[in-house]
Amino acid sequence: MCLRNLFRRRTRTFLCILAIALATMSIVAIGATTSRYICIIKEMHIYFRGKVVVVSKGAIVIEAFPIGGFGSLPQSMAEKVQKIDEVENAVPMLFIYNIGGTLEAFPKNFTIGIPYGNWQVLVGPTPLKLGGHWPSAGSSENEVVVGSSLADQHNLTAGTKITVNGYNLKVTGVLDTSSAFLSRSIITSLDLVQEMYGYHMLINMIVAEPMKGVEGEELANKIEAEIENIEALTEEERIDLAQPLISDIETWVLGIRTLLFILSMIFVTTVAMMNISERRRDFATLDAIGAPKSFVFKMVITETGLMGLLGSIAGILLGSVAAILVASLYTGIPISLFFLSIFDITPPLLMLEILVSTVTVSCIAGVIPSIAAARMNITEALRAEY
Repeated sequence: MCLRNLFRRRTRTFLCILAIALATMSIVAIGATTSRYICIIKEMHIYFRGKVVVVSKGAIVIEAFPIGGFGSLPQSMAEKVQKIDEVENAVPMLFIYNIGGTLEAFPKNFTIGIPYGNWQVLVGPTPLKLGGHWPSAGSSENEVVVGSSLADQHNLTAGTKITVNGYNLKVTGVLDTSSAFLSRSIITSLDLVQEMYGYHMLINMIVAEPMKGVEGEELANKIEAEIENIEALTEEERIDLAQPLISDIETWVLGIRTLLFILSMIFVTTVAMMNISERRRDFATLDAIGAPKSFVFKMVITETGLMGLLGSIAGILLGSVAAILVASLYTGIPISLFFLSIFDITPPLLMLEILVSTVTVSCIAGVIPSIAAARMNITEALRAEY
C-alpha cells in the first residue's frame, strides 16, 4: 500500500529519490576518498616505532616522512648523529614524493633511498614475493625493489627492467604487502636515488635507534642539544604533527555530510507534504471507517523511509563508483585495479552507516507531514473533497 501511494506521482517521487541518491553519492564519494587517505596517514604510525626521526628544522613532515622540496641535510649529518653516545644506529634516508602530473594531487609512487643492508629499518618483517631478493652492493645493474600495487599496475616481476626518471633499473623483488604506502614504493640504494634526483651527498631524514634503556624523548633532546638546525622527532611528536591535518579533514567531511543530510530532509519533507495534501480524501476516509491515528502516522513515516532507502541504495552504488573514479584520477592508478579492492576504498561499515543514517533522516523528515496527516479534520477534508 505504501509503495502504491508513493508512486502515484512517479515523477515527483523519482526526483526526490534522485535528489537523495545524489546527496548520498556525494557523501560516499567524499567520505570514502578522505577516509582512505586518513587511513594511509594513520598507517604510517607503524613506521620507525621506538626510534627518533631527524629532519631539517622547518621541514614539512607527515608522520615520519618529510614532503615537498625542502629540508635537505648533508649526508655527513648521519655520522654526527651516530657519534652521539645514546645512539645505537643512525640510518640516512632520502624520501622522494613523486607526483605524476598536474591532475594527480596524490603521489604516483614514493622513491626511497636507503644504504645497502638497512632495508629492514623501513620495511621491518615485510617479506619479498617468491623469487625476489634485495639489491646488492656488488651488482653491475641499478637494482630496485617495488611495491605490490606498482607491480600489479605495470606487470612487474623479479627480473623486469623499468625506467624511472631517465634511469634504467632492474626489479629484483616485489614487496608482499597490503600496506598502501609500501605497495606504492620504489626502494633502492641511497646513492642511486641521490644520483637519479640530483641530491648529491644529500638526504632528508635520519632514523636514529636509541641504545637499550634510553627513552626516545631523552635521545631526541640530546640530538637537538648537540646538533644545530635539525629537529629530532619522537614517535609521539610525529603523531601530533599529523593530528591537526586529520582533525581538519574529518571536520570538513562532517560539515559536508551534515549539509547534504539537511538538504535530503528538506526534499523528503516537501514531497511528503505535497503527497499528503493530494491524499486528504484517503486519510479522511480511513479516519471515517475507524482507522487509528497511529496507522496514518506509521504509513507516512514508512513512505518517507522507503524514499530514503531507495535513494541511499542508489547513492551508495553511484558513490562507490565515483570514489573509484576520483581515486584513479588523482593517483594515476588504473580503475581496474581499484575495482578489485572496492571494499577497501568504500568499506562495508561506511556503506551501512550511510544507509542507516539516510533512512533515519528520511523517517525524521516524515514526522511533521505525518503529524499533519494524523491531525487532519475529517469534516473539513470530506467537505472539501466531496
